[in-house]
Amino acid sequence: MAETLADVVRQALAGIRDPETGKDVVSSGMLQGLSARDGLVQFALAVPRERARALEPLRAAAERAAAAVPGVLSATCVLTAHRDIAVAPPTGQAHDHAGHGHGHAPNPAGPAPGSARATRPPAGQGVMLLPDVRAIVAIASGKGGVGKSTTAVNLAVSLAAAGLKVGLLDADIYGPSLPQMLGTREKPRATGGRIIPVSRWGLKAMSIGFLVEEETPMVWRGPMVMGALEQMLGQVEWGPLDIMIVDMPPGTGDAQLTMSQRVPLAGAVIVSTPQDVALIDARRGVRMFEKVNVPVLGLIENMSYFCCPNCNHRSEIFGHGGARAEAERMKVEFLGELPLKLAIRELADAGTPIAIARPESDEAKAYHAIAARLRSKVLEGAATVAPRFVVE
Repeated sequence: MAETLADVVRQALAGIRDPETGKDVVSSGMLQGLSARDGLVQFALAVPRERARALEPLRAAAERAAAAVPGVLSATCVLTAHRDIAVAPPTGQAHDHAGHGHGHAPNPAGPAPGSARATRPPAGQGVMLLPDVRAIVAIASGKGGVGKSTTAVNLAVSLAAAGLKVGLLDADIYGPSLPQMLGTREKPRATGGRIIPVSRWGLKAMSIGFLVEEETPMVWRGPMVMGALEQMLGQVEWGPLDIMIVDMPPGTGDAQLTMSQRVPLAGAVIVSTPQDVALIDARRGVRMFEKVNVPVLGLIENMSYFCCPNCNHRSEIFGHGGARAEAERMKVEFLGELPLKLAIRELADAGTPIAIARPESDEAKAYHAIAARLRSKVLEGAATVAPRFVVE
């Protein structure tokens, strides 16, 4: 049977030894979750929590060894630590999606080449990524189905249309939607071990959806998700940007923690619909970002009202004003309301965001107004970047 890329990477990692035990990371069972797809390699090393910081050189050496394998475009290794770690024997499988018990806390990976930031991070945290991006804004929601991705894409193209250098990152590893909404399945190129982002609608974009087949399920556990996200942050040639919009996955999980710990977020925007069940989850999203010391820039009420495509009659089918009232209650800014209109959905599905396809429409003007407010808050001094810390 022909060797797979994962097999060759595993052989390379067998030459990396723990300096304390003298055992290599493969035979000792440290290697976890090895995955190699389309030249992108991710894996974790399971280590005792108390040795995690001391083993950072081992992590870096393993990452370099994997990256040096022919056919590998980029490699990411993270350390995963358990309080009572039980090291299992290696499985020998080409794709080693090993399970990790509850309670593991990932140690952020070291910086990718060229991504070092001048400021020193807090103790226990890796160097911040994306040093050439002036402001990074997370578009988040407490739950799925509220139109967060559509909002993120239209805000990004609105900022690009205003003349800014904009990046758009799809941080939803399990359900990437950027390729559909941008209207391209272009495969990113790689140069010198760096991934070149896709250019579309005046912005630079990256999504795991550009790297895997459309129907490929991403059956990864936490460390692999964080490794893939760090890869798209630190090993993509983003270049200098005025602002990066990050389309976050719904909820309050691994991706949210990775973003709050590994990049200097200027703030987060919470997208919600008006009804109470969505506002409960939006409230959790606000509190989560507050807990990790990321400023909440404001709330957006999406699907605020429905406009009939035939007669333009307005119906508030999900209620109206709930997000505005919630913003006032939580003392955060209400950034605006967006309608539920057929054209927004149709153009998003067609890969032509309404903010750029129909810039004179009322819907596009609503996105432009919110984008202008975000620009004012994060690029003109109204919002400050808070210090980061690690959440245990």
